Amino acid sequence: MVRTDDDTWDINESVGATALGVAGGRAAETNSADPLISDPYAQLFLEAAGDGIWKIYLDGELAAELADLDTQFGERMQAMIGYTASRTKFFDEFFLDAAAAGIEQVVILAAGLDSRAWRLQWPEGRVVFEIDQPKVLAFKIQTLEAHEVASIAKQVCVGIDLRQDWPKALVDAGFDISAPTAWSAEGLLPYLTSAAQDLLFERIRSLSAQGSRVAVEAFTNEFFGAESFARRAEQMERYREAAKKLGGKDIGESGNLLYEEERVEVVDWLRAHGWDVTTATGAEDLMAGNNRAVPSSLDGAVPESVFVEARLP
Repeated sequence: MVRTDDDTWDINESVGATALGVAGGRAAETNSADPLISDPYAQLFLEAAGDGIWKIYLDGELAAELADLDTQFGERMQAMIGYTASRTKFFDEFFLDAAAAGIEQVVILAAGLDSRAWRLQWPEGRVVFEIDQPKVLAFKIQTLEAHEVASIAKQVCVGIDLRQDWPKALVDAGFDISAPTAWSAEGLLPYLTSAAQDLLFERIRSLSAQGSRVAVEAFTNEFFGAESFARRAEQMERYREAAKKLGGKDIGESGNLLYEEERVEVVDWLRAHGWDVTTATGAEDLMAGNNRAVPSSLDGAVPESVFVEARLP
């Protein structure tokens, strides 16, 4: 399956399957001895999705079985769990700080299997709009309802592709364009072209009232460079072989899901369009601050990313 301008996906294929991998990282961190975050619902999604490479996060012994594919497989997986945990904590704190400051509506772009509307302690009256492919959101809601999990904030599904007219769909779902909003773009930007990334931020800016905030997992142009691309291709081949060895679907069939092209750095774009950037922290610094530092022996174990917060004055 090669990416096209109008491709779609279910939870266990193409871009959708990446949400299961991230949920796996959250589940593994939650179940660890000293968890940085708590996501009691992540494991429910993995169990509901059936067999797949994501099941490796539920069985620590499986990583040892794959050592013949990469002697550092376990260390690489642990580094990605630490990255996922640090990223999750960053966005959790962003949303709770925004809510405590009086912002009452939240928009999670490419929400995937994010469960913040259900697991964070939101103040009363907060509304969380989640935008993603309809099948992905349906899987999440059906899984949580099957386990009788109720949301803490009011959760509103906006089932639409971000390459379509999602601002209209968002407003039609009850979004108030006159009220400040807390936006997030987490695990999203590499799945968009450079032009689509610019359009995404233009739309966010047009919908943002004064006092709005945005948090972004931004990716440096080093991430989109040839060396980084080759390293990720090699890592994907390892995961492809791991999936085959574990009897799962050949994830190599999904092709290259990312758009490998340079783009305007997010911090520069935000500043040029009236946002005050308050935070820009590199991934390895964020992880080190959370006691999840990447071992120096691992090359390219985590993405070249920067975690950004900005506000409209």
